[in-house]
Amino acid sequence: MLSTSALRRGLATAAVLAAGVGCTVQPLPGGGAADAKPGTVPLTTEFTPPPVPSPWPSPTPPTPPADETTTAPAPTPTPPRTFTPAPDPTPSRTPSRPRTLMANGSESERVRELQARLQQTGHFELNPTGYYGSITVDAVSSFQQDRGLTATGATDALTWQRLVGLTRNPTRAELHPSTSRPVAKPDPECMKGRVMCISKSSRTLTWMIDGKVKSAMDVRFGSQYTPTREGAFSVGWKSRDHVSTLYDTPMPYAMFFSGGQAVHFSADFAARGYEGASHGCVNVRDEKKVASLFDQVRTGDKVVIYW
Repeated sequence: MLSTSALRRGLATAAVLAAGVGCTVQPLPGGGAADAKPGTVPLTTEFTPPPVPSPWPSPTPPTPPADETTTAPAPTPTPPRTFTPAPDPTPSRTPSRPRTLMANGSESERVRELQARLQQTGHFELNPTGYYGSITVDAVSSFQQDRGLTATGATDALTWQRLVGLTRNPTRAELHPSTSRPVAKPDPECMKGRVMCISKSSRTLTWMIDGKVKSAMDVRFGSQYTPTREGAFSVGWKSRDHVSTLYDTPMPYAMFFSGGQAVHFSADFAARGYEGASHGCVNVRDEKKVASLFDQVRTGDKVVIYW
């Protein structure tokens, strides 16, 4: 039989062997060893080997994820994208206006032709003068309005083209008339004999012999307080260098037909045009024409003044 001491050494050896293979004894409730007898030294219930130091540094533990229960901030809403249509492409060059050929203040033979053509269309009441003034501006503007053009009063290439297409080439007599206003239709009494045929409506004097026009010139008449008489008269007498005894004013190339009223040259008419008026006489503003007329008219020739 084994002695008590031998038995204890066997049990200790068995315990060491059991620890070497890693087996453990489950503790009982209360912390005591299983089947331990009172008065005995309890066996080790669990063997934990000492930690082996690692040659590598311990890794940094990862940052724990955020608590999923934490309320995340609400995202900022993105404003809706608006669609702005691209503007229409602008043409690289703005269409240019027709080139201006004539305008207020122009003076040339082409202006004379313009006036003659406007006269054919009924937009210019005077005879061509070659000067583009306010009357011509109004005439061009009226023509442009009638033809659906921009009414500027200036003659551009489009206006000129339209006017030329509607008219004929004016004659030399139409381009260079003897009066600034068209000569009126003669009164029937002017159609026979030698007559100074004077129209108040056209403000012209036409020297006629047997119904044929020999010359024509611009004239003006008396004011409403000193009107020029109307009717059929005859030349009573002539005075080349006459001076009015009533108004003390020169009356060159005077041809008297009714009392103190006469046909004569007027320097005031030549200078001021129709802004003034006579004291009842028939004023002529072209001195050369009235001088030639004075030489042709005879005492007794007729003078007919009518509207």
